[in-house]
Amino acid sequence: MIMKGQSMKIVVLIKQVPDTAEERTLVPATGWLDRDAADNVVDEINERALEVALRVKDADKSTEVVVLAMGPDEATKAIRKALSMGADSGIHVLDGGLAGSDAARTAAVLAAALRGTSADVILAGNESTDGRGGVVPAMIAEHLGLPLVGGLNAVELVGAAGSGKVSGERSGDSGSLQVTAALPAVVTVTERTAEARFPNFKGILTAKRKPVATLTLADLDVAVTVAHAVVVSHSERPAREAGRKIEDDGTAGTQLASYLFENRLV
Repeated sequence: MIMKGQSMKIVVLIKQVPDTAEERTLVPATGWLDRDAADNVVDEINERALEVALRVKDADKSTEVVVLAMGPDEATKAIRKALSMGADSGIHVLDGGLAGSDAARTAAVLAAALRGTSADVILAGNESTDGRGGVVPAMIAEHLGLPLVGGLNAVELVGAAGSGKVSGERSGDSGSLQVTAALPAVVTVTERTAEARFPNFKGILTAKRKPVATLTLADLDVAVTVAHAVVVSHSERPAREAGRKIEDDGTAGTQLASYLFENRLV
């Protein structure tokens, strides 16, 4: 990550998700992800996006890094974690009417919240670990009329809005691509960017004093519509069955080959 020229304002989109190291389940009544069944953490890919922003700030202390999250009260912990890592301030979109919002609704609300930030760069992960849709950043770019520079493995930021640009490397089917766009822009990063730093003791203490603004739907210029994900039906994953045991009586190889062919494993 290299940043040159005048200082910039970077807004990083973060999301609180159930820890991927734990078992994830659905709420039977709604079919939505049960966020109380596991510890909730900042999505790792969002932490990598934040690391990109913080490295810009390391090179130029005048850089302002803001984190933006949409979610329930619990999401405040994710914002505070990001602040302890080095972000300057946070914005929390908190409204009960947003529970279960689909990707289109989420993108519209986040775009409305971003309009008032005057961000030079909007950074995000390429997809969340709880949804895997990977479409929200593109939708936000469409709402804001900004270029989307998505799926970057490495990022370079130069200058600021009006005179700056973002460039980076994106993996393709037949190799890598070098892409560039003028700022302001929406940028997403992949898991090939640098791992996020750990908060230090000073960061944890100062995070408590950093400002976090709370926005509701009433504060945002966005149409009040209901756009919730609807799960028609769902069922629990079947219990894992015991494996087939092959006794080697001289035909073990044949039995194994037959098993692989029967189960379309070869």
